[in-house]
Amino acid sequence: MVDVINVRFRMAGKIYFFSPGNLEIKKGCRVIVETARGVEIGTAVSDIRQIEEEKVVAPLKSVIRIATDRDLEIDEANREREKEAFKICKAKIAKHGLEMKLIDTEFTFDNNKLLFYFTADGRIDFRELVKDLASVFRTRIELRQVGVRDETKILGGYGCCGRVLCCHSYLSEFCPVSIRMAKEQNLSLNPSKISGMCGRLMCCLANEEETYEYLNRKLPSIGDEVTAPDGTKGIVDSVNVLRQMVKVVIDEGDEKDIKEYPVEELKFKPRKPRKINPKERTRGGRSRDFNREGGKGFVDSEEDEELKALEKFEKVDSKSRLDD
Repeated sequence: MVDVINVRFRMAGKIYFFSPGNLEIKKGCRVIVETARGVEIGTAVSDIRQIEEEKVVAPLKSVIRIATDRDLEIDEANREREKEAFKICKAKIAKHGLEMKLIDTEFTFDNNKLLFYFTADGRIDFRELVKDLASVFRTRIELRQVGVRDETKILGGYGCCGRVLCCHSYLSEFCPVSIRMAKEQNLSLNPSKISGMCGRLMCCLANEEETYEYLNRKLPSIGDEVTAPDGTKGIVDSVNVLRQMVKVVIDEGDEKDIKEYPVEELKFKPRKPRKINPKERTRGGRSRDFNREGGKGFVDSEEDEELKALEKFEKVDSKSRLDD
């Protein structure tokens, strides 16, 4: 076992292990550490704790010192310099006519390196821009291209739920998200309703996925034959996943009646859900989609293409490049 503290360098950033050495470091302390980028100031997000040596990526570097008042003043001054650097870099980008969007700037604590984060549709030849910036700031310059998810993580904002974005408030790393999760949770497959501010699938789709998978396993599928408590048989019309209730269509002579039962009162033999060919089309150029809650749903062909594009982009932006 080895003593470590967890350190973050930005809001909701990746957590790194450092050795506390002989220092008494508490959660919330600002600390000065040495990283691959140089000397930086970070925040301890844990007290000193012990973990297995196998979980530590060697070499485990020690904390240089707990940040002093002078260190905090330097950090504050760097934040002000970053604002000025942002304006200068934006002007230089316009001067060179580059198709790139500047997102953020960051000085390392020792001013040994100045990083510029940007987004662009493709590869950008910014060699002349780097030379221009180096002549102005007289330090090492790094331009790092990030994805739209990283852009949203940096800038922040509020989601459709009214709360601060997950990626900006607590998510250290992006979690894998898929269209399947939206289907499992019976959400609308309208891309505008399952996409976040970044234009990618909402990260929060993964939050309740495990719960929905567990609850769905206890329910029959739409179209399954079930036996009610009084022995009558019927066909499942819809299910309510969270309430664990099932609506059943029961034949009563010439009429059909819909009754709702708790799933534990029904007897059924689950069948494998029908696999729908995504290319299957109905009149009007719409593809048929089945979900657990409402039975049939429809997805416009245009929305179908947008969903495919969303899944494609998930593979590109699945990993943050802020902490590379």
